[in-house]
Amino acid sequence: MRACHSPDTIGVSFDEENLVADAGLVLAATLAEGLLLWELLDTHVDLGNAPGAANVSDKAMTLIHSALAGGQWINDADRLRAGSTGQVLGHRVAAASTLGTFLRSFTWGSVRQLDQVAGIALARAWAAGAGPGPWPLTIDLDSTHCETYGLAKQGASAVGRNGTRGYHPLLATAAGTGDVLHTRLRDGVANSGRGAASFLAEAINRARRAGATGPITVRADSGFYNHKVVKALQQAGASCSITVRLDKAVRRVIQAIPDHAWTPIGYWLDGGADVAETSYRPFGRKGRVLRLIVRRVKPTPGSQLALFTAYDYHGFITDRQGATLELEADHRRHAVVEMGQAHCPCERRWLSRGRVA
Repeated sequence: MRACHSPDTIGVSFDEENLVADAGLVLAATLAEGLLLWELLDTHVDLGNAPGAANVSDKAMTLIHSALAGGQWINDADRLRAGSTGQVLGHRVAAASTLGTFLRSFTWGSVRQLDQVAGIALARAWAAGAGPGPWPLTIDLDSTHCETYGLAKQGASAVGRNGTRGYHPLLATAAGTGDVLHTRLRDGVANSGRGAASFLAEAINRARRAGATGPITVRADSGFYNHKVVKALQQAGASCSITVRLDKAVRRVIQAIPDHAWTPIGYWLDGGADVAETSYRPFGRKGRVLRLIVRRVKPTPGSQLALFTAYDYHGFITDRQGATLELEADHRRHAVVEMGQAHCPCERRWLSRGRVA
């Protein structure tokens, strides 16, 4: 039987000014208790007869709290056994060897069960007031590389284009809050756009089920510039804001923009950046006519571009309504999502001990 306690009643104090502790885990434990996360894990995750099937919630919550405390290897979970930490987390802290067995017990079906848990937990959190409700929601789509070690890890044995072995997961996060709406693990050699259309459909549907009733926009870089992604967003009733690849067709359209159509914008280099808009039909006959918004930037002093190149161009397609300059500034804020990925708990290490279907 799970011990009944409320993390909210715990007081945290320090008697040494140089002491560093994981007191912030009390907040995470409070949130998990409020969402009844342990109940969701025990109810929806069934590992069958696998060796690590018992006490799913204890093991999963140990991994979650260890990652939040900065754990990078499975053995780092032993840090939760220090002092009285284990007494305030609301679950039994599992041993590192037990966690390894637990992770190796997962199949693709088990991962989908975890997806269900994440969706329900998100809905509970948003229902408690953390969600966008009727206000606009922007979803940032991106991928990240998680390096692993060894030559026999499922889905991570080949060397990817970045020169490392590992995984190449997709992530969908809510702009502004950083809420992770959806994730999907893929093998390391997967290109950025593989499976992105179905992934986005799932992420948008999850956000809708969780209570997002307002308009939804998806921002993405050029790795997701393809017809399937744009079509999936259209079918889901979401708007797109996707960086284009500067192929010959796009360059011809940009070069046809008249000089008077460019509007200067604030930039660290005086007169260094301008924005203009035109229309463009991406993907040939498969696509529909969309807005193409382009920012041109003068070369940084001391840099070197191709011969006779006066500007570097950055364009994106969108079907959103709004002023050109506002949409361009909003699209550039997509770069913030990559800053959060630098702190991804699974980066390099956590996934190296598990499986990928």
